[in-house]
Amino acid sequence: MDTKLWMSILLIFATALMLFISYLSYQKRHLPVARTVIFIMLAAAFYSLGYAIEILSVSLRGVKLALHIEYLGIPFVTVLWLVLVLQFTNIAAKYRRRLMLLLFAIPVATFFLHLTNDWHHFVYKEYVLNPDGVLPRYNTVKGFWYHVNGYYNYFVIAAGMVLFIPMYSRALPIVRKQILIIALGAVAPFAFNLIYQFARTSIDLTPFGFAVSGFACVWGILRINLLRLTPLALAKVFDTIRDGVVLLDYEDQIVSFNRAAEEVFPELAATKRYPAPGKRVLSNCPELLERIAAANGLDERFPFQRSGMNRHRHYICSLSFIYDIGMDPIGKIVMFNEITELMENEARLRENARQLSRLNAFKDKLFTVMAHDIRDPIALLVSLTELLGEEPSETDIEHAEVFQEIRRQVRNTYHLVDNLLDWYRSQNGKVAFRPLEWNLQQVVRQALSLAGARAGMKQILMTENIDDALTVSADKEMLDLILRNLLSNAIKFTGVGGRIEFGAVVEGDLVKVSVSDNGMGIDEETSELLRQEELFFKEPGSANERGEMRFGLLLTREFLRIHGGSLRFDSVPGEGTTFLFTLPGSANRGETAESYQTAVRKL
Repeated sequence: MDTKLWMSILLIFATALMLFISYLSYQKRHLPVARTVIFIMLAAAFYSLGYAIEILSVSLRGVKLALHIEYLGIPFVTVLWLVLVLQFTNIAAKYRRRLMLLLFAIPVATFFLHLTNDWHHFVYKEYVLNPDGVLPRYNTVKGFWYHVNGYYNYFVIAAGMVLFIPMYSRALPIVRKQILIIALGAVAPFAFNLIYQFARTSIDLTPFGFAVSGFACVWGILRINLLRLTPLALAKVFDTIRDGVVLLDYEDQIVSFNRAAEEVFPELAATKRYPAPGKRVLSNCPELLERIAAANGLDERFPFQRSGMNRHRHYICSLSFIYDIGMDPIGKIVMFNEITELMENEARLRENARQLSRLNAFKDKLFTVMAHDIRDPIALLVSLTELLGEEPSETDIEHAEVFQEIRRQVRNTYHLVDNLLDWYRSQNGKVAFRPLEWNLQQVVRQALSLAGARAGMKQILMTENIDDALTVSADKEMLDLILRNLLSNAIKFTGVGGRIEFGAVVEGDLVKVSVSDNGMGIDEETSELLRQEELFFKEPGSANERGEMRFGLLLTREFLRIHGGSLRFDSVPGEGTTFLFTLPGSANRGETAESYQTAVRKL
């Protein structure tokens, strides 16, 4: 086959390869690196296509046209490659635009000088016709600007290689492959160009070097995701990991580390050259080095501690092995997750729990003292005032009003303390909960009977309208306390000659019980306070009575919650109040229960 023909076919194939790489890069055009590769490959494609046309040309006009096509790529391809290197290494990011103008000054000048070469001959002085059968058809005598552009391209390639060296020394294996492919994209054409320049051959081999670079780029894009995650992106991910990361090779030499690792081991920053032996850099951590050296191909997690800056730091260390394509480990990655705050918070929580336990023990003792040393004397005072009230003397009759107030205050104080102790036992888990089935009508009548004396003193009419078939599932002691508190509040805030009424209806699996009175009602401010969950509040002018009512209702609400019920109230100031509570229950007429007619008591 004719030499011209096979060389042209090879160059056209190289052009197609460059265009194919441009297509692959266009699919990832959202990445700046991919966009740069597109321009590099297009420039190389113009170079290869133009040279193929030059080889096939038989006239000077055809050669000049081919050179014009070639110079769409010749001045720009190496500078675009340097731009790619700058993007990978992120050097001079702030001044990228100004640097671009400076870098492209000579290539742009070269392009226009060649375009107007016939006017000044700065690029090519003349074209010399070769004898028949010799390639190329015309030899060119180079002008001074041709040499300026050539030396500039050599300088650009050398600068890019220098920029890649430090990144390659600290890069991961997959990143090193990417760097080698990018470097090969410049080395292959550079080597072929040196042969053309110094071997005194008349055939320019540089476009064939781009074919070698093209094959390498295709392999890199398809096999190792060349354009998916650049070394710069990997380096940024590596540096922004919050945990400290140290990479070691198979000889336990430190290859790389991130910024967080420098906070764990400040000695890493003090070492200037890497790889460096781990035993020398981390000599202050012999236990860690022994643990790393003793690892036998298995990933591990273990605690690690360091002291410094007047603080003891705690870490969870994760040791993992790095494998190449085969199953042989090629390095280790050690990650340090700081848990100092977690450990300190845990220690504080332990101390707080210890102090809280002591306070709870003191509280238990305090309430025990209250139960024996306060409740019993008050109960004795209640009994004495009741006895004095049954056998009044002439002096007592004269001070009857004062005596009745004293007796009322002593009794109220006793009920408040009694409720307080009941509530404390319920909160402390000392109140036993033993729910049984109870006839609601009988339980309510028993409560009305016990409260009859107090209601009779104020001539209050107490009634109940409850079906004798209604049963509730409740703890008897808690149910008695609930009814006692609600009745006590109703009697206290109902005037002379008032009325209190009990009612009950079935709602599904619950029995709703109502306690209504026509007393003074509850004002809006007190209603808001009663709906709150706080234990205490102050009500000007009636602090003792409201405080007792508040505490009794709090206890009632807690006991109802234990049963799975609820408590609410409706009140109109001056007209009365209705308390509504629910308990698990049903209307069961199958069980025998003592029959009572609607009880109407007027005491």
